[in-house]
Amino acid sequence: MARNILVVEDDPDINKLLCRILEGAGYQCRPAFSGSEAELWAAQYDYDLILLDLMLPGLSGEEFIAKVRQGKTMPIIVASAKAGLEDRVNVLRLGADDFIPKPFDNAEVLARVQAQLRRYKEFSGTEGSAPRLVHGDLILDRDSVTVSAAGRDVSLTAREFEILALLMEHPKKVFTREQLLDQIWGYEYIGDTRTVDVHIKRLREKIKDHANWSLATVWGIGYKFEVRD
Repeated sequence: MARNILVVEDDPDINKLLCRILEGAGYQCRPAFSGSEAELWAAQYDYDLILLDLMLPGLSGEEFIAKVRQGKTMPIIVASAKAGLEDRVNVLRLGADDFIPKPFDNAEVLARVQAQLRRYKEFSGTEGSAPRLVHGDLILDRDSVTVSAAGRDVSLTAREFEILALLMEHPKKVFTREQLLDQIWGYEYIGDTRTVDVHIKRLREKIKDHANWSLATVWGIGYKFEVRD
């Protein structure tokens, strides 16, 4: 079954080009030319991935990400000319999974989309992994792709879910930022380690720390899931 991608780009020529690139690889695309139109489509249908510009009429790309992330976990790739460091960090903090600066290379766009879809398909668990991870009142269920903390449901993106599952599965093991990039984003990811810091910060804000566990920083090295006796 073909994967469905929502392409949100207000420039008709660029939107058409992106759809042509993706449809040539076998994906089904729905074009949207404003943030408001994209919000309507995202509310009515489930998409496997969203490819998104930031400077959009009606609803900005940043506002769109914030709204979508209130209830949906599909990968979001931003393709934008707003490629400064703060812009990239901000969209990652909001919930985007990857960033492609404009002007983009056609082959890179396709490779990034394929990588994100491959990771999203696999993120609910790998063969041999425990389907349910429990530490105190923090419960991660790979089968239902859900997380609860202190009795409340926590909405995570696919990337956040992957990070938490990896850390919970190996309590007290320290993962460097480079190891997390390799295992969660994959070797095809081209980016800096600050991406990991942004995702960990957002994950901490959602699940909070607990008396018996926390997402601990190992200064100068990386992160670990700390279990306290």
